[in-house]
Amino acid sequence: MSASPEIDIVEMTVADAQAGFASGAFTSESLTQAFLDRIAVYNPSYNAIVFMNPAALDDARASDARLAAGRSLGPLDGVPVVVKDAMDMAGFPTTGGWRLLHSKTGGVDLLPQTDAPVVARMRAAGAVILGKTNIPVLSATGSHANDSWAGPTYNAAGREFLPGGSSAGTATSVAASLAVLGLAEETGGSIQNPASSQALVGIKPTHGLVPNAGVLPLSSLRDVVGPIARCVRDAALTLDALAGFTMEDPKTVAGVGKRPPGGYAAKLDPGALKGKRIGTYGPGWRNLPLSPEAGELYCRALVELQAQGAALVDDPFAGSGFADLRTPTVSGEEYDARGLESLPYDLGRYLARLGPDAALKTFAEFAAATKAEDPFAAGGVLSYMPRLAGFRACLADPTAPPDMSDFIALRERHLAIFNSVFASRRLDAMVMPQMREQLAAREAKDIIHETTVSEINIAGLPGVTFPAGYYASGSPFNLIAVGPLWSEAELIGLAYAYEQATRHRKPPALTL
Repeated sequence: MSASPEIDIVEMTVADAQAGFASGAFTSESLTQAFLDRIAVYNPSYNAIVFMNPAALDDARASDARLAAGRSLGPLDGVPVVVKDAMDMAGFPTTGGWRLLHSKTGGVDLLPQTDAPVVARMRAAGAVILGKTNIPVLSATGSHANDSWAGPTYNAAGREFLPGGSSAGTATSVAASLAVLGLAEETGGSIQNPASSQALVGIKPTHGLVPNAGVLPLSSLRDVVGPIARCVRDAALTLDALAGFTMEDPKTVAGVGKRPPGGYAAKLDPGALKGKRIGTYGPGWRNLPLSPEAGELYCRALVELQAQGAALVDDPFAGSGFADLRTPTVSGEEYDARGLESLPYDLGRYLARLGPDAALKTFAEFAAATKAEDPFAAGGVLSYMPRLAGFRACLADPTAPPDMSDFIALRERHLAIFNSVFASRRLDAMVMPQMREQLAAREAKDIIHETTVSEINIAGLPGVTFPAGYYASGSPFNLIAVGPLWSEAELIGLAYAYEQATRHRKPPALTL
């Protein structure tokens, strides 16, 4: 079946898809074929999707049958999406971007028998999964996917730029209109960085709102799954599908009663910024400056926020001690990796979930299979891990639950200061540039210089990043709204109001 020339899938939203279904302009099958045709044209140049789902058209036909029978599963039914490689999807290997975890590159395959809960929930919502997306080895960088067995992923906003990581393939798929939306996962910036790198909306939820069982882990106390989309409403609708309790991931009990009535997209209001008190970026939050051009773009964005009725509170964290909590794990770098000490234990539990027929069943088997490229040794992708207090003890006995009391105390210190400042300054949100400067070149020996990764991942706080313009070079400029635990609905509302007032995102000009 060939794509219908009447279907314009560039920048298509969920609302556009559902309107087309309802009017009869196209079906899920013809829409899915249109995306498959576009993938065939552009994916070879951008390398976003590494595994295609051969059942995608069958799933689309099933959605069409439901719609014809009046049994639609909701707004995502029939909508083409992608999921990150690190998420288990029955019938597909979970490779972690690593040649040693992929049989076609000389490694072993981790073949899940069941979907991760987030994948299962997308299926239950009727979404058509087109395929799985590229990531760097073990999701170990928030900047790129250069070391993936599949090769690097390129940024749709400009092939020369870092694409963001580790959800690089998801971001490029969405930015290049190879899918309507996608699933990402973050431990240290892997939702917000790629979304910001490609002028997209990303929601990093409160830790515990969305299950991450069945997702190749870095830290059970930091890992979160969330959506990347081209508009705020689509991201909110996806969060509706993902959030909620499951016995497969008991920590999600913390989110019971925290979701808004009617869902995250139910009360999107273009006037949501009116009267809101917004804290601004400054040395009280993080004692690293913005570049001159980032500062200019931020000043413009603050004027736009004020024009929508927001009141600005300058550097509300000044004098709070919050900035002093961040302790870079590697001297001279920015990332605070505390909380990852439990990785050997978490990885063992992930492997156990794969079932008795898994190629690797324990962390010891994993270590033996990957010893040729020991990730924790000098030169390994996680070579900083031995610097973390408690890691060596966990590595020595990965079957024993590790002592993470120091990290929990650290989270409590973050939250105590954060909540105190929000209360005393009567803040509704912090709105900051997601990056301190423009993107570096993909091939440069550089990283993404973000503003919020360590802080909100250690604290478990939510953040919503959204487009706010472009640098002169074409590098995207995004804002991120950060709020208290479980404040996703409020942050989504603020992002929506700004998006509707400014419309900063522009479709990228792709090249072959």
